[in-house]
Amino acid sequence: MLPDHKTKIVCTIGPSSSSEEVLRGLILKGMDIARLNFSHGELCHHRELVHRIRKISSEMGKIIAILVDLPGPKIRVGELVKEPLLLQQGETVVLTSSTELADESFIPIDYPKLTESVFPGSLIYINDGFLQLECLEVSGKNVKCKVIVGGELTSHKGVNLPGAGVFLEPVTEKDLLMIDFALDEGLDCFSISFIESADDVKKVREYAASKGKQVFLVAKIEREQAVQNIDGILLEADAIMIARGDLGVEIPIEDVPIVQKKIIHKANLLSIPVITATQMLESMTSNIRPTRAEATDVANAIVDGTDAVMLSAETAIGKYPQDTVEIMAKIAKQTEKWRSKSKTGIYQMKKAMSKMNLQIDDIIALQINEALQQLPIKYVLVPTASGETCRRVSRFRPDSWIIGLSRYPNTCNSLAFQYGVYPIFVEGTVTDWEHTAFEKLKEYGIYAPGELVIITQGQTAGHGKKGGTNLLKFIRLE
Repeated sequence: MLPDHKTKIVCTIGPSSSSEEVLRGLILKGMDIARLNFSHGELCHHRELVHRIRKISSEMGKIIAILVDLPGPKIRVGELVKEPLLLQQGETVVLTSSTELADESFIPIDYPKLTESVFPGSLIYINDGFLQLECLEVSGKNVKCKVIVGGELTSHKGVNLPGAGVFLEPVTEKDLLMIDFALDEGLDCFSISFIESADDVKKVREYAASKGKQVFLVAKIEREQAVQNIDGILLEADAIMIARGDLGVEIPIEDVPIVQKKIIHKANLLSIPVITATQMLESMTSNIRPTRAEATDVANAIVDGTDAVMLSAETAIGKYPQDTVEIMAKIAKQTEKWRSKSKTGIYQMKKAMSKMNLQIDDIIALQINEALQQLPIKYVLVPTASGETCRRVSRFRPDSWIIGLSRYPNTCNSLAFQYGVYPIFVEGTVTDWEHTAFEKLKEYGIYAPGELVIITQGQTAGHGKKGGTNLLKFIRLE
């Protein structure tokens, strides 16, 4: 049975969602991608989760991609001597990069070059900007600050230094060790934190290639430099995540909605999947229902053209992880229904594509879209090595499901990120893709006699490589 919604749902797995029972519930409610945040937890725990997710998804007969979220060079508060620490508006506090704390009056920051990155007047944001400090004085390894916006502070909260020069490599040695671990576990989907340019994505890809592995890389856009370099990043990355938490303190918060829209549009044109993330249904971490603003935020992201929406604390530590996914799926379903009737996005996409240097694959994708507008086509069946044709058809956001059939597990995992694509793994050598596709439809219980389908495919170029689409065929199922 196919899902009711085509927008993909990413769930962060944490204490609230790591049990077998809850994981099954998340998949039933609509989870497509399980995100493992490697910033938290031990690797042995992540290994157990990987094995559990694979076991359950196999039993349930659905491909669930596992996304490894690399920590990156995040500046964080260190271990507080006493917590929670209440910061009062107007009071003076001292941040320190020293590893030797004199007493609880110092707030440790795990960034050795803190005093080189700030100066009197600099703003320092903690915990996605919920706490705000102003630098008053820099001395030795200490930064004296005034509390502008106070509140409770606990250990390991993120620290942002907007507008400051940060002397950190976007891909750390720790990241590379975690990549080694993930590759050994057969994981091939990674999100790269705090990137600044395409070179940061390339570094991870080349490192994986040196290990003989092909990977699917999600570039997280959460720094001002990444926004400025988005065109180059889009050419190197396999997918984009708009990580609005850190992004909203790195750039003016009023700019975030427009930046989100612009990035989604650019990615759609290039058939690159986009994940919109952070605080989408944040209130459901502790409440059974979301706010109206949150529901509208999710819907607007889908109307903009996002391929996937992500849940963070909502499913990792929230009280209602399964309910949250169910609500997300319902919002997606209703929004997709409205967009289909209004044709929002189709004409804009065709107009934008008219200015592009189109390839044969693009022309066939346009033809498929025209057919879908004129005929009651049940499915678009796409045997694929790389997933590229699926992605090109998906950017028109068709009503019909795109069934991506592939002999390569990494391709199936990558298609789990793509709007309206249902990936199906086909084991072994295939000589007749048409026959195989029909058999798989029957196996999954979605074969519909009398319905019209399209099958499109090209020459198989080999493992995960683009073969080029050169066939378009209409078939009435018998």
